[in-house]
Amino acid sequence: MKRILFTLLMSGILLACQPEATTPDTLPMKVAKAYGFDQMDQVNTLAFTWNVQRDSVNVLSRSYIWNMKDQTVDYSDADTAYQYSLLSDSLPPADRAFINDKYWAMMPYQLAWDAGYTFEVEEGAASPLKGTTSTKLTIIYNSEDGYTPGDAYDLYLDENNKILEWTFRRGNGEQGATWTWENETKVGPLTFAQDHMGANGNRFIWISDLSVN
Repeated sequence: MKRILFTLLMSGILLACQPEATTPDTLPMKVAKAYGFDQMDQVNTLAFTWNVQRDSVNVLSRSYIWNMKDQTVDYSDADTAYQYSLLSDSLPPADRAFINDKYWAMMPYQLAWDAGYTFEVEEGAASPLKGTTSTKLTIIYNSEDGYTPGDAYDLYLDENNKILEWTFRRGNGEQGATWTWENETKVGPLTFAQDHMGANGNRFIWISDLSVN
């Protein structure tokens, strides 16, 4: 049950792993650049581990080495390890996990990579958990692509276009779940938020073993 729950938490839009040649200077692109997206051409491989914690116990970890040039992923968890190609006509079950986990680790960059979404901007919005005055950027994916199409994300941004909190709303429904984006670290030219706290103030998901080459 835990594996199914956490794998399906987030939407999975089929990724376009290389940045487009020209991208409008929209707020989503400004968020991507705030985390170093304009330096992405320096990156060949990106590794991370996605972890879930419940009641102070680590209940699930999945690790990845993403070769962005060759479009392969090395996947490992407690039970298995293998490599697969993102260009394959038949993707393995690990790809669903990879898409899910990559959104937690790299949502700012997904805003530049992804196509097939619309966005809305609201100034002066209070973030749901901490009540911080922020810019609310709502991302609404289309109903056609990806593993769980039609989902929406509300990103609450600070004055530097960094994510303070985000709310995931399945199928663009009115209700969603919110987590913080905390503990920023810079790895090579890229910046990541490693910790995601829930409404109870406890760490729910965190990103570790970050490596950029």
